[in-house]
Amino acid sequence: MIESFNLKTPMIIRAVLQWDDEVKAFSVTCPELNYISSCGDTKEEAIANLKEAIQLLLELIPDHLVNTDKKIDTSAH
Repeated sequence: MIESFNLKTPMIIRAVLQWDDEVKAFSVTCPELNYISSCGDTKEEAIANLKEAIQLLLELIPDHLVNTDKKIDTSAH
């Protein structure tokens, strides 16, 4: 069973924003969250895309994807 929890203090994470001259776009990476990254044509777009990616990363697995009725056999064969 997956349980949600509330953090008592906010989590502070870094966003490393860089201009990529080769593709002519901004890239943004979050080292604290397994280097999740995104990009955009503007700084604002890159940051907004990263925020969306982080939200998706932190979402709980929906109940319909968790099969709690099925038991996994871990005994040696």
